[in-house]
Amino acid sequence: MIQGLLRQPSFGVRSRQPQLEPSWQSIGSVQAVYSRVAKELEPRLQLRVDTVTSYGIVGDRHASLHSPRQLLFAGNAGYEQFGLPEATLRENVRIDFSTAELHSGDILRLGSEVVLWLTFHCEPCHLLERRHPGTVKLIGRNRGMLARVLRGGAFGVNDKVLLSRAYLPAMSDDWQLRVLGVASAVPAGQYIYYRQLAEMAGVATAYCRAFPKVLSRLPTEVSSRIVSAASSLPGPRWNGAELFDVPHHFG
Repeated sequence: MIQGLLRQPSFGVRSRQPQLEPSWQSIGSVQAVYSRVAKELEPRLQLRVDTVTSYGIVGDRHASLHSPRQLLFAGNAGYEQFGLPEATLRENVRIDFSTAELHSGDILRLGSEVVLWLTFHCEPCHLLERRHPGTVKLIGRNRGMLARVLRGGAFGVNDKVLLSRAYLPAMSDDWQLRVLGVASAVPAGQYIYYRQLAEMAGVATAYCRAFPKVLSRLPTEVSSRIVSAASSLPGPRWNGAELFDVPHHFG
């Protein structure tokens, strides 16, 4: 069985029972907060934002029930290493430590309310290279870390950041493995289309053109549950409700 979205023999998060209580350690603080409002070219600097469980930052363009990349963290280390202008990395949260120290499956608490599941490291892209040439080949894991909201609430600048290691299953940094993992999770008799698969796997829709080749690695009875467009679904659409299922005590 392909270990895709999660680095686990079983796709479902329920296959692992987490600790009853996270073991928190203070690792730093929030330095800046941004929201990415639809159609605005530049991130909007905020003092404080509200988040919603399993959705993301209120009013942010990346908020989505079915995405593993609801928030992006970037550390001061990346900015200092390359002398980057403010908000170059298009993060939602800038922190005073390196994102290279973070791992998928860790959870973070921001302030007293918000709890986040760290999903995977953000891959450097051509947009970053266009804004700051020469960065992509060298920035590595200082590019940033993506996260999903486990418990909503408000957080802001100067809030403490607390970490609990390996509390939830880890996701792969390899986008192809995440795509295969989501595809393998679609139940028999249900279907999803390419744009939905891209969102659930946390990849840009531009990657859809590569899906046929990637999905050819799966058995036909599995890959046939993925179709190119919503209009061509041959049966009921899978809503992916269980894809990011986590224990209810974060609610």
